[in-house]
Amino acid sequence: MPPRCPTLPGTLTPFLYPSLLSQTPKFLLRTPFNRRHESTRPHIQLPEEGSHLNPPPTDYSRTIFTDRATVTLYAGAGGHGCISFLREKYIEAGPANGGDGGTGGNIYIQAMRGETSLHKLARRNILRAGRGKNGQGRSRGGERGDDVIIKVPVGTVVREVERVDPVAIEEERMKLEAGKEDAVDGSGPWKWSREKWLLYPAITPEDVATAEFPSLPRGRKSPLQMAQVKGPVSLDLSKPMERPLLLVAGAMGGLGNPHFCTRAVPRPKFATKGEEGVKLVLELELKLLADVGLVGLPNAGKSTLLRAMSRSRARVGNWAFTTLQPNIGTVVLDDHKGRPLARCQYEDGEPRTHFTIADIPGLIEDAHLDKGLGISFLRHVERARVLAFVIDLSKGDAITALKGLWKEVGEYERLKIAEEREKANPIVHWSPFMSPEDALANRQETIVIPNGPTFENPLAPEMPSIAGKPWFVVATKADLDGTKENFDSLRRYLAQVDGGSEAHPSGQQDCWTGKVEAIPVSAINGHGVERITEWTVSLLDV
Repeated sequence: MPPRCPTLPGTLTPFLYPSLLSQTPKFLLRTPFNRRHESTRPHIQLPEEGSHLNPPPTDYSRTIFTDRATVTLYAGAGGHGCISFLREKYIEAGPANGGDGGTGGNIYIQAMRGETSLHKLARRNILRAGRGKNGQGRSRGGERGDDVIIKVPVGTVVREVERVDPVAIEEERMKLEAGKEDAVDGSGPWKWSREKWLLYPAITPEDVATAEFPSLPRGRKSPLQMAQVKGPVSLDLSKPMERPLLLVAGAMGGLGNPHFCTRAVPRPKFATKGEEGVKLVLELELKLLADVGLVGLPNAGKSTLLRAMSRSRARVGNWAFTTLQPNIGTVVLDDHKGRPLARCQYEDGEPRTHFTIADIPGLIEDAHLDKGLGISFLRHVERARVLAFVIDLSKGDAITALKGLWKEVGEYERLKIAEEREKANPIVHWSPFMSPEDALANRQETIVIPNGPTFENPLAPEMPSIAGKPWFVVATKADLDGTKENFDSLRRYLAQVDGGSEAHPSGQQDCWTGKVEAIPVSAINGHGVERITEWTVSLLDV
């Protein structure tokens, strides 16, 4: 007798109806269940994941990086004064009780440890602080405007490009029109200005024509200007800041109508507008702070070396200019899990647990002439305490490559000194008048250069020249055939430089006179990397 419910292969019928299990063909019972429903499409095998030192092209972290930005800052404008009068029962014409306008918002700057790039500021380009609120009746002053805090990475250099102060411009105009003494006393001739005064909405044109207006009050400055950075702004934010630094203070608010009460005009129907905020244009330049800076030709193995020494995921590849932006890796010396790799101390005596390495794009011959990616990236290793020149032993003479790198480094330092010298000299405006008093009397502007010491070196005493920093050579790709002779000649040349028989490759004076070592490594295999860590730690203690 056939079964009432035939069995269907690939279903749960045998489990729901055990009596039907005996009717299932034997060849289906011997076939595993997962194989009965296996797809007939060919299985695609994924490629094996590469190692950390030789990763696939997609295994890298790319972050948006910008090391230069020009931002325009607008301090908050002041709120307008209020025109108001007391209104109560049995008081027909109350006195003036308008409040003053609020002060505009301030602009601060703060160097933060977590920030790594200036791309956010470069994208916004313009920053405006909040405007102060207008004054209100019953002698209530307006609220302050919202402040703006500019957060920049540690190592940012801030330079002032342009400053427009409306209050200072107005003071100069009053000096030229009314004379210096009248401008200081505030008793200069009055002149109507729609940009400065507010009128009562219900006032009639006849009242305006017959009203006696006081002289225009001189511009007011915020008391916080005493705490702001003196212009022109020139800051080097090389350390993290716990508190923000005041760059520009907000403008003062306008005066309410009670400030203009007199015996002749007990109920003034006018008030002043708030002052305009200061406009400030700043140039921001980021110089990364790293303990070690890697300098080398394109495709010399700098990024692979950075991966071998740290857990950085810098992009690597077998083509030139793989690195288009600086990368920073951290070498951990003591992870508190065992004996540290090397023992080193900070300047304050605390044990050093790590040090950082900066990898910059490669330099080619005549990079100072803006070939390749130029030499502007060298500013990121300018503050490094140790320089590591990465030389590829498999491509040409190592000594020639080392001298070429030092040449570009020297050209960068020469251009930087010339740029700082040019910025130190103020712009001279020629005037036909012999003295500043004559120029002011004839309404001409002039700038007098004070006598002082000549410009010698823009570098601070605590920041030596690049040639005066400790340095060593990392000879990469030493595992390839035919590189031993090249490395031996490089080592002999460095020994002659140490002995004084050969000049320093930079060609400069007052260079570092310590022992220079050449360390052969195979970064892609991780061979010889430990010696770089030990040698770097010994130079950091110098």
